[in-house]
Amino acid sequence: MELKIHTRNVDVTPRLQEHVEKKVSRLDRYLPNIHEVRVDLAIERRKQGMDQCIAQLTLRNTRGAILRSEEKRQPDIYAALDVALDKMYRQIERYKGKRKPRGASRFYESEQALQSVEPVPGQVAEEEAEEKTSIVRRKAVMLVPMSEDEAIDQMELLGHNFFIFYNADTAKIGVLYRREDGNYGVLEPQTE
Repeated sequence: MELKIHTRNVDVTPRLQEHVEKKVSRLDRYLPNIHEVRVDLAIERRKQGMDQCIAQLTLRNTRGAILRSEEKRQPDIYAALDVALDKMYRQIERYKGKRKPRGASRFYESEQALQSVEPVPGQVAEEEAEEKTSIVRRKAVMLVPMSEDEAIDQMELLGHNFFIFYNADTAKIGVLYRREDGNYGVLEPQTE
């Protein structure tokens, strides 16, 4: 497993480096075939109140699956990392629970590989066992060609956090979404 640590406004002290390596190296116990783990640590300076510590984990396995977790509400970088790891455990448990995939099965591990690893620690497994989700509504959407600025206006008028539109400039379908920092992002689907 390859570990990459990226920081912004954070000094990587030997203590922090050791803490990250110790915590992240445990992920191998719970999910087989981890190829790479990227740890992004940042401190955002705020004009009002305390600084905000951000920890984001991105895990890629050899089959191409990507798992991601993030924590932004902790005043300490160590605490943010620990909470992000707890969220990653839930992501791993959810991923392992998808035994019979409905789509491309290349992203999922075999039963044999999953049986060779330890169960996720603590009550994460218990919480995930209780949590079942299903599609409860399906809606058809009329796509009208528009610019990204028009899509932002339309999304604001609807009061939604995302908006699907046909981008007149690129001739592609896009998904506009509001980011936590108040800005916008656009997802543009691509196929391999």
